[in-house]
Amino acid sequence: MLTALAAIQLRCNADHGINWRLFLYTLGGRMPDKGKLKARLQAGETVVGPFVIVPSMMLVDTLGYAGMDFCIIDTEHGPISMERATDLVISADGAGVSPIIRVGDNDERLILRALDIGSAGVQVPQVNSTEDANKVLHAAKYAPAGQRGLSIFTRAGDYFKHEGEQHTERQNEETTVIVHIEGRRGLDNLEEIMTVEGIDVLFLGPYDISQSLGVPGDVRNPLVERALQAAAEKARGRGRAVGSYAKDVEMGRWLIDMGVQYLAINVDATIYMQACERIVRELGAGK
Repeated sequence: MLTALAAIQLRCNADHGINWRLFLYTLGGRMPDKGKLKARLQAGETVVGPFVIVPSMMLVDTLGYAGMDFCIIDTEHGPISMERATDLVISADGAGVSPIIRVGDNDERLILRALDIGSAGVQVPQVNSTEDANKVLHAAKYAPAGQRGLSIFTRAGDYFKHEGEQHTERQNEETTVIVHIEGRRGLDNLEEIMTVEGIDVLFLGPYDISQSLGVPGDVRNPLVERALQAAAEKARGRGRAVGSYAKDVEMGRWLIDMGVQYLAINVDATIYMQACERIVRELGAGK
C-alpha cells in the first residue's frame, strides 16, 4: 500500500496537479474541515493570513509551512481567475490553511462560484448598508437563511460522493461570511449593518477608508486610525468579530491590540519583493 501511495505521490509531484497532503487527507472521501476558521473566530481567537494575488499553488503551500491560519485569494484586485482560484483552494486545503475568496463585487453569481469551489468562506467588498449586507447573505447561505443556488455535484458538495447528505446544513454552519466596510458611508451605517444576522466578520478596509476621508493611502493618518478605532470599538461592543488589513507587522500589532481578530497581513507578492529587497540591502548587492 505504501509503495503504491509513494508511486502516486511521485506522479502527482511530476504533474504539479495534486497536493499530496490533501490527497492523503481525502482518502476518506470528505472535504477538509471548512468550519475551523469560523469556530476559532467564535472562540475569540486571533487568526492571521495574507492576501494572495500570485496564482501559484506552491506559494500557497508555503503558507502552511509558515504557520499562517488562512489566506485571502483575491479575485478583485489580482489576476486570479476562478479556474486558478480552484487550484489555490485545493493547495490551501492541503496545507492546512483556510482559503477565503475575495470576490470582485457583491454579486450573487460570483459569491456562488467562490463557495462552490470549496472555499472556507467569502469576502465581499463595498458593503455600505443593510441592503448590501442582506444581499451577501442571500447569495452565501442556503434556505432558509438565504437563497444560494444549490448543486451538490461541486467540490463543495464532495462531487456527490455522499449524495448531498447534510450539505446545505453543513455549508450554512461552516461557511465564513466576511463583509468589507470600506468608506465613510459604511462606517456611518455600521450600527445598522450589524443588525444583519449571519455575518461572521466586519472587515475594516483601511485603504478605501483613507480615500473616503481625503487622505488616500495614508493608512496611519490620525483621521484613519481614529475611524478604525471607533468602528472596532463599536463592533466589539456588540460582540462582533472585527477584521482589517495591516501593511506590516507594526500595524498588525496595533490592530490586534485594538481588538482585530481576523488580521490580513500584507500581500504575497509584496512579502516576496520585500524579502528580496532585504537580502539585497543586507548583502550590499544589487543595482
